[in-house]
Amino acid sequence: MTLKNILTRASAMVPLLFMAACNTTASNDPTVTGSISQSVSQANLETGKAFQRGTASWYGPGFHGRKTASGERFNSFDMTAAHRSLPFGTRLKVVNENNGRSVVVRVNDRGPFAHRRIIDLAKGPAQALGLTSAGTGYVSLHRLD
Repeated sequence: MTLKNILTRASAMVPLLFMAACNTTASNDPTVTGSISQSVSQANLETGKAFQRGTASWYGPGFHGRKTASGERFNSFDMTAAHRSLPFGTRLKVVNENNGRSVVVRVNDRGPFAHRRIIDLAKGPAQALGLTSAGTGYVSLHRLD
């Protein structure tokens, strides 16, 4: 094998190794690494009617570490989401209407940009809702503040 081949293969591996290193976290439990305070009690999560229903999607690996529209660094395991119009910092209860699971997220980015989607979730909340394998799911959004 020539030096040129070795360097070509090594340069192809560096981005993969970098992405793998960026996607590690101390815990794979998204509730432990989330941005939403763990002191939120179940009583505070009781909400009224959903103000929006539709398709949610998730994003993460390619954006991990980059700045969001709010200016903070994106962490794919934080309990955050992208919404087209809600103010940054808005807390939402997102309910997967297919399985009843719910999470609390904080809006820190803009999106989704795909047609007919109402929210883009970071990977952490998407995993908690059971959306990662399908990629999308039907959800309801409940504003908490």
